[in-house]
Parts: sequence; structure tokens; C-alpha cells
Amino acid sequence: MALAVSAVAPQRRPPLRADLATLAGYHSPQVDATVRLNTNESPFPPPSRWVEALAAEVASIPWHRYPDRHALALRRAIGDHHGFGPEQVYAANGSNEVIQALCLAYGGPGRQVAVFEPTYRLHSHIPSITGTGVVVGRRTPALALDLDEVRDVMSAAAPALTFLCSPNNPTGMIDDPGLVAEVARLSEGLVVVDEAYGQFSRWSALELVDDDRPLVVTRTLSKTWSMAAARLGYLVGPAWLVAELEAVTLPYHLDALTQVAGRLAFDFEPEMRARVGAVVGERARLVAALAALAVEHWPSEANFVLFRPRHGDGLAVWRGLLERGVLVRDCSSWPGLEGCLRVTVGTPAEDDAFVAALAEVLDTPLPGPEAPRP
Repeated sequence: MALAVSAVAPQRRPPLRADLATLAGYHSPQVDATVRLNTNESPFPPPSRWVEALAAEVASIPWHRYPDRHALALRRAIGDHHGFGPEQVYAANGSNEVIQALCLAYGGPGRQVAVFEPTYRLHSHIPSITGTGVVVGRRTPALALDLDEVRDVMSAAAPALTFLCSPNNPTGMIDDPGLVAEVARLSEGLVVVDEAYGQFSRWSALELVDDDRPLVVTRTLSKTWSMAAARLGYLVGPAWLVAELEAVTLPYHLDALTQVAGRLAFDFEPEMRARVGAVVGERARLVAALAALAVEHWPSEANFVLFRPRHGDGLAVWRGLLERGVLVRDCSSWPGLEGCLRVTVGTPAEDDAFVAALAEVLDTPLPGPEAPRP
């Protein structure tokens, strides 16, 4: 006999962890727009030869078997690309999952991470969802990393992890090599250098990685490798650290298709470098246009540019651009970025559309022929 259930019986819900009650999820608003320049994706698709090679290998994947738990072939390809052994490479579902693994292994209750705002917001968000405390330092008024502030934070908090971001998101600025090395020297914990946009930059902290220094560099294939849909990221670091991450890695966390896609990507490095060169050239054209429009902007070594429209009303400008079919990232409510917006470098046509829309919103004549044109 079935038990009668009252239609008005109250629902029973397990209580959410108290420290997550006010934590909102991280996302970039996705709204309809003709030109989408808000998520720092590559404006170019991957090489057609990579697509063909991937399709050919997919046919031979033994789908009834679990993938290689250690993703050894992929890690070897990544290591060969950077000049490291596979034992110094850890791969996961995007660089965000790499950061999560680091927080699970070296963070947790009673431990803290240090971040320096404004910077990538998930450097605070991911530690929070792993129960790790977050200590926030501030950058200089010019949005550069302040070594005196780093010293103060490390002295007061002794963080288990310190996050640097170079090129920094959302400013696009890089950290000086000597400064990064000094942060690593000062730290009693692990230093994580997030280089999601590292291929666009003049310098990489990979040169600081060795087994005697607790420093790792995280990268992603989402940007320069045109593989955002694959969700593949990795770190390069000391072999002992990569081995310790096994303790917090779920079995078979990286599926076979992603492993194959990533491994094959490194067979097409010349095409990747061509895409990087095209974006860097287009970035220079975009910066020239912002300068011609007398728009305040920051020096970028990434595939995006942070800018602040006149009068500091970033949200109004964001809305005006969207009304004209152009979507950029509104950063105006982020710490230290009042009135700021961030635009991803797109194709020449997309960048022309952005500059034309921005000039119209600002009621400013379009720049000359050396900059993006409508």
C-alpha cells in the first residue's frame, strides 16, 4: 500500500555550507550580440589540419575503456613543447581545475591564499569553495604589482599559496621577471603564476620552474590554441608537486577525446604562432584606435585591452555598445576598476565594428586610417 504524501508537506533541504551562503557563481554574461568581444577567446578557429587529424584519431578511441588515468601522452607532448619532462606536467579540465587541485592539495581550512586585486576573480573564488581563506593585497594606482604590498601580505598572513597573474587579467599587464623571482624567494608557501595569456607576452615565468623552487606556471589551450571548447589546461612545476596532486585528482578526470585533442595540438605549433602574431598585430591596431579616441587604456601583453571611457561611466558605455551589437566585458564594479571595460582582440572586422560603435557612443569622430575603420 502506497503511503499518502501531503501536497503541502514542506520540502526538506540539506543546509548549504555556511561559508558558501553568500558566494555567487562566477560567469561572464552571455547575451545576444553580433560582435562578442567579452570572453578573451581566440577570434580564429583551429587549423583545419588539426580538425582532420582529430577526426581520424577519434575513430580509433576505444570508447568502452577508461582513458589513460595519467594522460601520459598528453603530458609528454606538453613537456616537450616547453622543454620539461612529463613528470613536471599536470593536466586537467581547464586551468581553473588546475587551480582547484592546487587549492585542494595545499589550501583548505586554516590555510590562506594571497591575491593582489584587481586580478583574475577565480583566484579568490576557487579557494573560497575549497574552504581556503583569502587575503587580499592591492596593486598600485597604476594597477601594477607592488612588492612592498606583497611583503606586507606575506609577513602578516604567511599564505600557503600566492597567486600572480601575468599577463594579468583584466589589466593585461605583465610582472617583471625579477619581481616574480623575488615573490618566490619571499614566499613560505607555493607561488602560482597564472599565464593563461602567456603566449602573447614577451616573458614567461617558465624559466623559473625547477624542483628546488615551490613555483608553478599554469597555462590553457583555450586562448592561443583556439581550443576553448576542449576545456584543457595544465601546469608546469616541480616533479614532487605534480606527484602530490595525485592525492586530489579524481580517477580518469581527463577524458580520452580531450587528451587526443590536446596532444595533437602541439603538432601544429607554426599555425599557433601565426595566430598569436595576428592577434598581437591586431592588438596594436586596437590600442592605436583607443589612443586616437582619447580613451584611457592600459598597456596589454594579452589578447585583450582594459580601457576607461571618459567621465568614468563604464556601465553606460557598455550598454551603448551592446545597443549597437557589440558585447565587451563590464569591469566597472570590480575592485580598483571603477568605470573600466575590457575588450577582447577580435578579427579586423570585429575590431572595426567595436571602434565605430565606441566612437558613436562617445560622440567622437572616428580615428584616421592607421587605426580600425568602420
